[in-house]
Amino acid sequence: MKELLRTNDPTVIAFATALLKGEGIDWFELDVNMSILDGSLGILPRRIMVRDKDLFMARVVMRDNEIDLGQ
Repeated sequence: MKELLRTNDPTVIAFATALLKGEGIDWFELDVNMSILDGSLGILPRRIMVRDKDLFMARVVMRDNEIDLGQ
């Protein structure tokens, strides 16, 4: 799996995962428990991971919807 997105913003996570689901791209969210442990302060970013074979299409979907991938 490859990292697609890293952010502290839960609205970006929700939007990005909805877009990926709509395109049929499987994803996995990492660091969810770590962000809960920080007391919901938003200090620790969450990561969205996708399969290697889906990375190109996932990046296209994010760019088309103006989600900054930080790349």
